Amino acid sequence: MTQSRTVLLVDDDPSLLTLLTMRLTANGYEVVSTENPSKALGLINQHQPHAVISDLRMDEMDGLTLFGHIQSQHPALPVILLTAHGSIPEAVAATQQGVFSFLTKPIDKDALLATLKDACSHYTGAQSGESWREAIITQSPLMEGVLDQARRVAEAEVSVLISGASGTGKELLAQALHLASPRRDKPFIAINCGALPEQLLESELFGHVKGAFTGAITQHEGLFKAAHGGTLFLDEIGDMPYALQVKLLRALQERQIRPLGSTKAIDIDVRIVSATHRDLQAAIDDKEFREDLFYRLNVVNLRLPTLKERAEDIPLLAKFLLTRAATGTRNYVKGFSTQAMAMLSAASWPGNVRQLVNVVEQCVALTSTPIITEGLVAQALTSQTEAFPSFIEARSQFERNYLIKVLKLTEGSASQAAKLAGRNRTDFYKLLSKHELEPADFKPGGKEHTSAD
Repeated sequence: MTQSRTVLLVDDDPSLLTLLTMRLTANGYEVVSTENPSKALGLINQHQPHAVISDLRMDEMDGLTLFGHIQSQHPALPVILLTAHGSIPEAVAATQQGVFSFLTKPIDKDALLATLKDACSHYTGAQSGESWREAIITQSPLMEGVLDQARRVAEAEVSVLISGASGTGKELLAQALHLASPRRDKPFIAINCGALPEQLLESELFGHVKGAFTGAITQHEGLFKAAHGGTLFLDEIGDMPYALQVKLLRALQERQIRPLGSTKAIDIDVRIVSATHRDLQAAIDDKEFREDLFYRLNVVNLRLPTLKERAEDIPLLAKFLLTRAATGTRNYVKGFSTQAMAMLSAASWPGNVRQLVNVVEQCVALTSTPIITEGLVAQALTSQTEAFPSFIEARSQFERNYLIKVLKLTEGSASQAAKLAGRNRTDFYKLLSKHELEPADFKPGGKEHTSAD
């Protein structure tokens, strides 16, 4: 038996509608039906079905035309077409356009129920009253558990720390949490704390007055003030400079900020949601992150699973991403072959959802056929193993390469290397520890290092 699955039936034959309704109702489905295909879209919006079953040949509108209208408004909703004229060309045309399945009349009961069960398992629509989470596409129990926690904590005013690997969708979850909260009608402001140097990040957060520093030719209000009444999302909080962490902690404790160059404190009313891919407890042990700030931010922790941990979402996400990418001159692209989808589902996805987005977009850009092949997916997966690094990854690699160069130039003298780099010895040793570099390895006779180590 299915559990609370709704099916929309569209057929201009009232006797077939009655028969199918009886069969599906007996098997636990909630059935909505219409003899008029023009009413179908309105019924979809009203009842939010998990699948649509439509006749292919109808007088007012054929099934493929109806499918086109459904796909434009509900791209992930599976559509099953029925026909008494079950020719191979019609089946091929339907599946190439993205129809979920194609069944011939007279309808075999077991085949119908098996196909419908499969269709419903591939679709989780935004349920009534759940528009806050509609940007997150999932049918994974793991993700549903995270979303349930997010919904429950959204009503509170506590700070939330979202942890998870890069590319898992931390900002999407932060936005959903904001939309589920009483602050939903106020601003949601996001900033990447690892993408800006310290002074610029401080200015972005707290603002500055005119003349506060070289280049400050106008007054800037800052993101705390811009997010007043709403939510401020601090992405990659683990990469925030240590000195700035003190100022952030003070602002959260006092609920006030002081713009750079100003002597006047400004009251703030923001909810803080932060995120990181780093192990903050390890960063605390390494004196790179303040323990008191950690406890202030980590009142509630939400951990996002990797894409591999929610592999059941891959077909659902891939279809949604393909529909989004297949626009303009690429609108002839309709889906993945069975083998291609199997390859996507079996991939390891070290880059998570962000990597899946890149793979799907590359496939859509390169395919010359409506159905994306296994070979094209294999090519895209291979190219993504050498994907363009994120800003933070590129900066970290540059930093390590730079340290190796200065240590080579000074033959392993940490004090000279620190002086050459313009850093004090304490900071310099922290950088060496972060990148697991030992000055002794660069002395004559030590280990050989290259920038690609």
